Amino acid sequence: MSWARADRSADDETAADDAVGEPVAVADSAVISDSVATAEPAPAAPADRKAAPSRAGRNLSAAVLVGGGLGLSLIAILLFAPLVLIPVIAVAMAIATWEVTRRLREADVQVPRTPLLVGGQAVVWLAWPFGAVGTLGAFAGTALVCMVWRLFDHGLGSPPKNYLRDTAIAVFVLAWIPLLASFAILMLLDDDGNMQVLAFMIGVVCSDVGGYAAGVLFGRHPMAPAISPKKSWEGFAGSLLAGIIGGLLTVTLLLRANSLIGIPLGIGLVLVATVGDLIESQIKRDLGIKDMGTLLPGHGGIMDRLDSMLPAAFVSWLVFSTLL
Repeated sequence: MSWARADRSADDETAADDAVGEPVAVADSAVISDSVATAEPAPAAPADRKAAPSRAGRNLSAAVLVGGGLGLSLIAILLFAPLVLIPVIAVAMAIATWEVTRRLREADVQVPRTPLLVGGQAVVWLAWPFGAVGTLGAFAGTALVCMVWRLFDHGLGSPPKNYLRDTAIAVFVLAWIPLLASFAILMLLDDDGNMQVLAFMIGVVCSDVGGYAAGVLFGRHPMAPAISPKKSWEGFAGSLLAGIIGGLLTVTLLLRANSLIGIPLGIGLVLVATVGDLIESQIKRDLGIKDMGTLLPGHGGIMDRLDSMLPAAFVSWLVFSTLL
């Protein structure tokens, strides 16, 4: 995040990162408002004082500009050149994998970076000509290479340390990033695949917007205080309502399918988007960091924006492939 050092401690994150949900399209799924009624208005800030970050702890202007630019670019790609999304996803997954493996290595978790980067690209790209079979084969092959690589990465004369931990985390990263992303490509290659991808993206945005608005206005009851202290059940309810409405509208208007499909789509997207955000929050707490990277002003790294999207891609593919 642009207002905090990337190596900020976990204690700082607990106090500041979850102050409220993120703004609009980049919001967390559920937040608690920390607004307090006062008898007198706060004194105006001096004209020369530097603009403060939003209550979400981020540079609001930068977050909106970057998020809006990325969103419009993806919409243009989906409408006019859908297959261009494949290399875009491949590049994004490579950057996200680099961010995560760098942070893990800073914490002395020696995941095999080269196999994860190369194999992750195989997982993504082989979904194009070979579908789910290609993705699954690339995933299994890369997992095996990671096991062997970590076994001998210090040479034949030196036994590896923390082998089980490091290889298990490597397989986790492989599944978390490129494998889940490959389901967006599987959707894209289906009939009306560009509209399916657009529908799932809109669904996640609706979940974020609903969670932010309801959390700020009504949030009082923490959802998971040990992981994200300011996420609320009221915000989650707002996400659920907005997600279902978004699902109904996108399935009806974009896919021209049975509107009722939008109900399981919306519910599924909200559930996994919320859980995905909590998962990344806990990982960052374990590592004692604020963000995975600093590439996107107002957001953090690429992976900080994919935490909800990646599991949502899988759930959307599952709903569309079984119900459409």
